[in-house]
Amino acid sequence: MTQNEYREKIDKALESCFVLDDSQSIKGLAESMRYSLLSGGKRIRPMLVLEFCRIAGGDIDLAMPVACGIEMLHTYSLIHDDLPCMDNDELRRGRPTNHMVFGECTATLAGDALQSEAFASILHADLPASRRVLCAECLADAVGLDGMCGGQYLDMIGEGKLLSETELNDIITRKTGDLLIAACRMGVAAAGGSAKQLEAAAYYGAYIGYAFQIVDDMLDVLSTVEELGKPIGSDAEEHKNTFMTLLGEEECRRRVQKLTDEAKNILQSCFDDTAFLCELADTLAERMH
Repeated sequence: MTQNEYREKIDKALESCFVLDDSQSIKGLAESMRYSLLSGGKRIRPMLVLEFCRIAGGDIDLAMPVACGIEMLHTYSLIHDDLPCMDNDELRRGRPTNHMVFGECTATLAGDALQSEAFASILHADLPASRRVLCAECLADAVGLDGMCGGQYLDMIGEGKLLSETELNDIITRKTGDLLIAACRMGVAAAGGSAKQLEAAAYYGAYIGYAFQIVDDMLDVLSTVEELGKPIGSDAEEHKNTFMTLLGEEECRRRVQKLTDEAKNILQSCFDDTAFLCELADTLAERMH
C-alpha cells in the first residue's frame, strides 16, 4: 500500500468519528473536534501503526481503531499547542486554528475530549484484550508527565533561556519523539509481535522523531507560510531553542541524513518487508511542509 492509499483509508475511518445530528446538544463540541481531526495532515502516526502492524503479521483493518486513536491524541496536542496560553497560533494546516473558529473554551474542551476518545477507540478495537491493553499502555506512557506533556512543559520554561544540546534533546524526545515511538510500537503490539520487533520499532520511531524535529526547526526558518500552512519564524519570535540556532543549517542537514539512515538500518534484523518504512523515512527527511 502506498502513502496516499494509507492516507485515504485513514481519512475514511476518521470521517465516521463523532458524527452527531442537530438534535444532540453537544453537537457543537463534536464539530470542533471534527474540524481539527479532519483538517488534513500527513497522517504519519496512524500510518506507522498500520504499517508496523502489517509487517509484524497483523490485520490492518483490525488495527484501524488503534491508528485512529493515536491521530485523535495527536490532534488534541495540536489544538492545545495553538491556544493563546501556549503558542498562540492563528493558522494550522493552512486554516484558522480551532480556537479562532470555535473559541478558546470550546477548543480546550475539544482537545480534552479527543484525548479521552483516543483511548476509547483503542480499547474498543476488535483485538485480543492483551494487545489492546499494550497499545493503550504505549500511548499513555508517551503522552503523560514523562512524555509529551512533560516535553511541552520543558519547552515552555526553556523559552528565552540558552539551552544545551542535551537539554534540547530531552525536550524533543518527549515532545515529538515519544509519540512517534508509540505509534511504531502500537502497530507491533496490535499484531501481537515479538519483544525484538517492539524494540526495533521503538528505535525506528526515535530516529525519525529526532530527524522530524530537526526538519521542523529548519522549515520554520527556510520555508514559507504557503508551503508550511502555518506561520514561519515563530520560534525566533518566541525566543525558542531550536536545532537551527544551536547547530546551523549544514549540521542539521547532516544529522537528518544520518538519523534517517539509522532508522532504515535498524529494521533489517526484525522485519522482512521494510520498503515502505524506508521510503517514509526518506519522505519525512525531504519534506517541505
